[in-house]
Amino acid sequence: MLRLFTYILLLVFCVFSTGLMAEFYKWTDANGQVHFSDKLPVSHQAESVELNEITTYTSVTVSNVDTKSESTSNSALPDKETVDKKTVKKNRKVVIYSAAWCSICTRAKNYFKSKKIAYKEYDIETSKKGRRDFIRLNARGVPVILVGKKRMDGFDVNKFEAMY
Repeated sequence: MLRLFTYILLLVFCVFSTGLMAEFYKWTDANGQVHFSDKLPVSHQAESVELNEITTYTSVTVSNVDTKSESTSNSALPDKETVDKKTVKKNRKVVIYSAAWCSICTRAKNYFKSKKIAYKEYDIETSKKGRRDFIRLNARGVPVILVGKKRMDGFDVNKFEAMY
């Protein structure tokens, strides 16, 4: 009986795990714009994109987001705003790419809430946009935090305050 239960459990696991292995595709349109999607495009030649294992960052880095390279798209960045010189820094848009299991992501979001910092969150495992942007940013772990054209891989309060 135990052996039968084990086989059934193994079969159920195999059936449901196939849906987790989504493929992502990359292609360039006629205007030279690079696109990423989880669906194979009908009208364009596409290449399959292999994703490495996603982890949390062990060290924190801050860099500029390269908006001109093919690895980054403006859709991954916060919307551009016209900012009056009198507008305080706190009006900058913050975007965080996270995962539900990521404790560092939770710590960052709790910090944002405690400081009343508005942010937009994209879960890279449940959100198609989050996953596409994660690929475009060539990210290898979570969290990835964008503030304007600055990018932080990982989270550190002092480094965040310096870039915010």
